[in-house]
Amino acid sequence: MHKRGNARWIAWGAAAAVVCVLTACGKKEKEEAPEVSVQAVPAAKSDIARVVNTEAVIFPVLQSAITPKINAPVKKFYVTRGQKVRQGQLLATLENRDLSATALDNKGAYEQAQATYSTSVNANLPEEIAKSEHEVQSSQQELEAAQKLYASRQDLFKQGALPRKDLDAAAVQLAQARTAYEVAKKHLDGLNSVGKQGAVQSAQGQLTSAKGKLMNAEAQLSYTEIRSPINGYITDRPLYPGEMASTAAPLLTVMDISQIVAKAHIPQSDAVLLHKGDAATISLPGMEKPVEGKVSLVSPALDPGSTTVEVWVQAANPDQQLRPGATAQVSITAQTVHDAVVVPAAALLNAKEDSAQLMIVDSQSQAQSRDVKVGIRTGEQAQIVSGLKPGEMVITQGAYGLPDKTKVKVEKAEASNGEAGAPDKDNDEKAKPDSADDQKANSKPAAGKKDKSKKD
Repeated sequence: MHKRGNARWIAWGAAAAVVCVLTACGKKEKEEAPEVSVQAVPAAKSDIARVVNTEAVIFPVLQSAITPKINAPVKKFYVTRGQKVRQGQLLATLENRDLSATALDNKGAYEQAQATYSTSVNANLPEEIAKSEHEVQSSQQELEAAQKLYASRQDLFKQGALPRKDLDAAAVQLAQARTAYEVAKKHLDGLNSVGKQGAVQSAQGQLTSAKGKLMNAEAQLSYTEIRSPINGYITDRPLYPGEMASTAAPLLTVMDISQIVAKAHIPQSDAVLLHKGDAATISLPGMEKPVEGKVSLVSPALDPGSTTVEVWVQAANPDQQLRPGATAQVSITAQTVHDAVVVPAAALLNAKEDSAQLMIVDSQSQAQSRDVKVGIRTGEQAQIVSGLKPGEMVITQGAYGLPDKTKVKVEKAEASNGEAGAPDKDNDEKAKPDSADDQKANSKPAAGKKDKSKKD
């Protein structure tokens, strides 16, 4: 019995000792909380830009769809698709023999009218009247002869003894004779009614009319020569020689692709930030280097179909890498702030519009929550307008759910010179690891270290 009692007392003593040890350990752990590993970089001063990225379709700056002014068969093409042409170069000719004949006939009529006008100005009235009477008689005789010839050929044509073309030729001759007679008769009537002044005016009118007809004939003839209005390349030539060219469809298309325009439709919220002259870049898949350009147009009105704003970016295209019709990626620099306080975008917590929270590391290596006002944001950086000073250490990883006053250990500063949140010269020493052991430790993921500290 005595031995049993001693054993019981020994067991109770051991249990009490264990409880005391556990209680002491718990108090020690509570008094000395473990450090939480985080990643942090110092807030730096840097330039930051707001960039609008969107897709756009490439168009040429100059393009001409050349449509003929007359309907006529294509006589000859002098260019092929893809060929470079210069302004004023002859590209094609249309069939023009009938128009050439008309122009020649009108030229003769104009020269005759010039001679008549000269005679009317210099000749005496009796002589002019006598001459006019002679012209009337002569033209009347010619008209009667033409009428008889036409009547005779018409009878033969009805009997089938004469081809149609001979009858048509007689009809043309009759019409010309009738016109000549009417002109001569009108001239004589004018001389008899108003005297020399009227004769001069009549001759002047005939001369003006003849000149107008000649100019019209020459213009019609010139329309058969198709010339390029701009420098560029032939991008379309749908017809072949001999086919009918129509005034309703382009005969040739010329594009000047030395300069191109990328046309994009962007939301109104982004468009209000853009202005004519803003710097931009245009890129296509496979291009080694984007092409630099500038905003040439910001539409003052919304597109009623998509409620977006049309924006044009113009750029030089000397190597012809940007082809009209292609879809390109356009990046427009809308706003640039110099010497801004910049942190990595990953450091922002609970971001709402222009406000957010940051977790910073104070001088006692404790985490502190900080409310800040945010300005420009990019994919990697964020501008802090207020609430943060350059050089303050900002936690970039491990801040989520981290209570205030938590003891932290900065394991690694990911940013380097030229990147978001990169330390400036004053903070370079803070961002560098102290030793090779630190560098080795910094290569481990921060999340794993945080989980390990929680487990401990």
